[in-house]
Amino acid sequence: MPLAQAWSVALVGLEGHLVEIEADIAQGLPKTTLIGLPDTSLSEARDRVRAAVVNSGEKFPDRKVTIGLSPATLPKTGSHYDVAIACSLLAAAGVVDNERLRQVAIIGELGLDGRMREVRGALAMTLAASRSGFERIVVPELNAGEAKLVPGIEVYGMRSLRQVLALLRQTEMPDEDPPRAEPRLISESLTRVPEVDLHDVLGQREGRKAIEASAAGGHHIYLHGPPGSGKTMLAERLAGLMPDLSTEDSLEVSAVHSLAGLLTNDAELVVRPPFIAPHHTASLPSLIGGGSGMPRPGAISCAHRGILFIDEAPEMHPLTLDTLRQPLESGFVEVHRAAAVAKFPARFLLVLAANPCPCGLAGIPNKICNCTPQNLNRYRQRISGPIKDRIDIQRQILPAARGVGDTDQPESTAEVAARVRLARERQSHRYQGTGWSLNSQLPGPILRREYPLDEASQRLLEDLYAEGSLTARGFDRVARLAWTLADLEGATLPNVAHTHEAFQLRTGAPLTPLTDERPLRKAAS
Repeated sequence: MPLAQAWSVALVGLEGHLVEIEADIAQGLPKTTLIGLPDTSLSEARDRVRAAVVNSGEKFPDRKVTIGLSPATLPKTGSHYDVAIACSLLAAAGVVDNERLRQVAIIGELGLDGRMREVRGALAMTLAASRSGFERIVVPELNAGEAKLVPGIEVYGMRSLRQVLALLRQTEMPDEDPPRAEPRLISESLTRVPEVDLHDVLGQREGRKAIEASAAGGHHIYLHGPPGSGKTMLAERLAGLMPDLSTEDSLEVSAVHSLAGLLTNDAELVVRPPFIAPHHTASLPSLIGGGSGMPRPGAISCAHRGILFIDEAPEMHPLTLDTLRQPLESGFVEVHRAAAVAKFPARFLLVLAANPCPCGLAGIPNKICNCTPQNLNRYRQRISGPIKDRIDIQRQILPAARGVGDTDQPESTAEVAARVRLARERQSHRYQGTGWSLNSQLPGPILRREYPLDEASQRLLEDLYAEGSLTARGFDRVARLAWTLADLEGATLPNVAHTHEAFQLRTGAPLTPLTDERPLRKAAS
């Protein structure tokens, strides 16, 4: 038949769109035309497909060939349409059955010899095909591991166009040499959670309390102190306190990592919250996402449902750091390009670490800082006020006192993680059916209306707000943090002591107990 159709998938961000690939063979001079808003890599598919078809032992039509990709208004980018284009072309030529072809989605890039090469985003594309009703999908063999993570769809990992044609013809599968995995351009260490334990951290009672509260409620945290005081140690151990991802979150995180090229060839679902630690010299597109043509996810999206750790935060360019403002509030990022607008999830826990000044000795007992007041001010202002206002917990980390007779036996990660898990279960039960699961996600109006604090706590926060110690955003953030502290203790409702401690955690004041509830304003300050 002179006309045939195949199906593939286009990705705009993480959103998948089915693409119908039509091939028409008509009388006329030999020419191949590709229409439907293809980018450069897709336009070159004409030459790749021609060589792959011929080198696979099939005859390329020597007539006028038109290949259309619908919907025509959707920009299409990438080389993963190659196999579907070749199959639709051969179906139009009568080589394979078109009805059988239309029942399967196909993704994969072709080499000139007909081999199938792996592509990025196979997991996200398989998810889109499954949600659109497809029961079978053909992918390159190197992508079969991640594609099989999607339930409810049969995945065929193929090595070459010859094997795909044998599948469609229902004939014996030809033998092919196993494919060679392409080297990863992005280090897998970016998403590997450090294998460290909290019992390695001696002392640091306030720092340990801060990261426990951060993990329990999903609160952003800012650690500052002199070099070598333990800021990075605490940040790395924060990842171990967080519970495993739910099945739905695992699929979403794995789809982002697939699109970013972070999944290994023997892929498994990402079950642990990712730990992403970009260098402080990272560019804005690498942090937010972008690139030419169709945007790709950046570090903040790869940290979705996990931790984004920025060490030496004042050394990062202020404009780059300030781009985190919107994702911190909304939980997603939209990357606008001329070709398309891509939306990526970005609900991460932000951890900032910083020295107090360029020399690292400002405000440290028994140390002399050599920085001028101007340099000190300039350094501290590199983390803007709006960013700090979005951070729930601020802690100064000083070197722990050490001695020969130290008998301190700090809790292990497993012990603290058990409390964190119970606190998160209480939050999940409390917010069941609301769409939120953590205290930090609760909108301010809902928090004040449906989950109010007791009268003493409310009065304390109102006094602090009146004297300018809290902003309107800070008012709600202290209330959320008070709920987290109550959840860690198993209390049904935060009391004024929880609220007082939450205020201290937010402002960086030393953690001292509230001994006199009458002069609340004085005690809190």
